[in-house]
Amino acid sequence: MNRVCYQINLQQGFGGGEIYTRFFSHALQQLGWQVTLFVHKNAGFWRKLDMPGVTLVPVGSYEEIHAHLPVERSLFITHSPAIGRLADTLASKHVLAGFAHMPLYNRNPAPFRPYHLVFAVSGHVIDSLRAAGIDSYYEAPLYGVADLTRPTMGQTTAIRAASVYDWDTRKVRDRLLSHLYPPLFALRPARYFEKREGLTLGVVSRLTPIKQFPLMFGILAPVIRQFPDVNLEIFGSGGYASVRDLRKSLHPVAGQVRWWGHQNSLTAVYPQLDFLITGLPEKEALGLNVIEAQACGTPVLAVHAPPFTETVLEAETGYFFTDPRQDNGRDFARLLGNLHAAEGKFPDPRRATAHLERFSLAQFSQRVERAMNAAIRLLEAAPCN
Repeated sequence: MNRVCYQINLQQGFGGGEIYTRFFSHALQQLGWQVTLFVHKNAGFWRKLDMPGVTLVPVGSYEEIHAHLPVERSLFITHSPAIGRLADTLASKHVLAGFAHMPLYNRNPAPFRPYHLVFAVSGHVIDSLRAAGIDSYYEAPLYGVADLTRPTMGQTTAIRAASVYDWDTRKVRDRLLSHLYPPLFALRPARYFEKREGLTLGVVSRLTPIKQFPLMFGILAPVIRQFPDVNLEIFGSGGYASVRDLRKSLHPVAGQVRWWGHQNSLTAVYPQLDFLITGLPEKEALGLNVIEAQACGTPVLAVHAPPFTETVLEAETGYFFTDPRQDNGRDFARLLGNLHAAEGKFPDPRRATAHLERFSLAQFSQRVERAMNAAIRLLEAAPCN
């Protein structure tokens, strides 16, 4: 059997799903698969990534993929389940598999109904698939890896402030601002990162609604204000409304917060932080930033709930705190007090070698090999139609 895998990722923004697609493609190639990846014609970042041997097919919509479908029965893997009528076509003539990059809690499970096989990136996501009545899921999570080797696209190790906005050009307001804001931002004096005295917490993430940063910091900002030597550094960008809402939630501690925009050189960012702080848990699928931070030796502060309980070891790679929606941030205040008393003696995640090995490329490749064996069995079985 020819090992040819067709992947579909038509996202136009660059985020965790696209990072995952890159190292999943690499693992497939290492296992002897030929990889063809359908991408959106406006997503130019794919050609800037290091993906040798992957055939990129730019299209403008899912409908355009119909013209590129192979005659022979083949394996298709999507990175978003909502692919419209293409799903029925693929499910009837080919083997249709896909990744659940998001938990299904409070989401419509219908797009996954035609799928023969669903891969999940964490046990948290598997639980959500099971709860939604999707029984075609692969039984083991395909945890991601700390992909710190992707190109920096020209960025040096110096951390220079960039725009905090990631414009959604489907919206008239964002489309207008995307033309007006960049020239104004370019007129500002260059600003470079220097670590401040005190405890440095960092957000390293796209500023998207699933992280729920405005809700979380709306509760935690008054707590942080009690600790004037706590600094919050935000590395990431988001839509206008996401940034606006986050700024509003952080207004009580505006003097303790700095904004650095999207940064490509993560190996320069993480060592500058005493701790990475995550968002709220239930809409989070895994948190590649959690894995990346630990690989760089930066411990993590996270809500004590899945999926973070799958990726963080208490007191070894970070610390948990109670969901602030449950206690109005009292446990987080306790934790900040303890960290202040620790006087910089924080855990080094790199010592938790067995834990970090779970998220290595070697173990990821082993998980992918087992998962692809399940897909091969479907390919070799007689079509149901």
